[in-house]
Amino acid sequence: MAKRIQARRLEGVDENIWVEFVSLAAQYKTVNLGQGFPDFPPPRYVREAFSKAITGEQTLLNQYTRAFGHPPLVKALAQFFGPLFGKELDPLSNVMVSVGAYGALFCSFQALVDEGDEVIIIEPFFDSYEPMTLMAGGRCVFVSLRPQTSAGDGKPPSSGDWRLDPAELEAKINKNTKMLVLNTPNNPLGKVFTKEELEEIANICIKYDLICISDEVYEWLVYDGNQHVRIASLPGMWDRTITIGSAGKTFSATGWKVGWAFGPDSLLKHLRTVHQNSIYHCATAAQEAVAQGFLKELERQGKPDCYFLQLRDELQKKRDRLYHCLTEVGMTPLISQGSYFMIADVSRFKSQVPPPTDPNIPYDNYFTKWMMKHKQLAAIPVSAFYSAPHKKQFENYIRFCFVKEDATLKAAEKILQKWSSESPGPQD
Repeated sequence: MAKRIQARRLEGVDENIWVEFVSLAAQYKTVNLGQGFPDFPPPRYVREAFSKAITGEQTLLNQYTRAFGHPPLVKALAQFFGPLFGKELDPLSNVMVSVGAYGALFCSFQALVDEGDEVIIIEPFFDSYEPMTLMAGGRCVFVSLRPQTSAGDGKPPSSGDWRLDPAELEAKINKNTKMLVLNTPNNPLGKVFTKEELEEIANICIKYDLICISDEVYEWLVYDGNQHVRIASLPGMWDRTITIGSAGKTFSATGWKVGWAFGPDSLLKHLRTVHQNSIYHCATAAQEAVAQGFLKELERQGKPDCYFLQLRDELQKKRDRLYHCLTEVGMTPLISQGSYFMIADVSRFKSQVPPPTDPNIPYDNYFTKWMMKHKQLAAIPVSAFYSAPHKKQFENYIRFCFVKEDATLKAAEKILQKWSSESPGPQD
């Protein structure tokens, strides 16, 4: 065919690590601690609400609803989150529901990034930020979190040790800089940005008139007494921030694909234009079930039977269990402050699993494939969450997901215990 087939916007974004690693995990029949989804069901009351929406007498719940969010859901979201932002939210202008957080992110980049605009991405970053920027015609500018440990403090390494240098961030800004992308709690690191850290970022956004996209899908999964702070709640940030959320993460129902964006109408109106002309809307019945879920949680917010609190406490136990197993096998995990994930340093294994002969292949990529093949345990290389120039700088870490049934974690535990008992150790 003489004419060009592939659109130029797809150049450089057509490869995806998930396609490769999901395939390898299946091929080697692994215990999968790679992909970030629960293998346990959502709470009963939201499943029952979904079932009732489909089979009940309200037949219109099987048809189109309002394009930018099912009315009961946007009302529930505005009611629930308004106090958390310290604002009274208009459900029709300050809330937009989309096909998962992915849909809300895509609409944000398409609506707000223009040809030549620069987007600052804090790395490690959820891998879709880069291709979404590029497909919108923007240019990615990366600023890395780096470990800042206190020598001799006796504390185990934590995701909170990884810090952003405000001076480095500010040095990356120029007349073309339009947007900054923030993810807290962070995937893959598990870092929860403190209020002080967010205030530093907010001051820079205000000083240079930047839009902030704040991906907060793991907002309820924050451990050890750490607090999730919404950057849009800080002075001067509401009018320049799009906050992204996810029912998939909130109610452990990732396959329902219900997500949302909060923000001022001056920004959201542009997202609605993209949404209307691409996604249109997501499943009505799923939105109805999520609405019922939030209304239920509104009644018991902060009480012992609150699902968000119960899930947080359960996942903290799972995190601790995995941490001890990874430590026993000789890895050095970082205690995750939040999210589904924990990363571990595997540099100790370089004497047992030598680096690849191709210097362009990051060690974590090679090691993870080796582990899937020889140990039947799946994880994700952390270099996948870095820009190309920085991959080799962070190639000693792999990411594990601990939002799994106890049976799955027990199976992983057996693999790790057997591994740790092997002598002289794993061989390439």
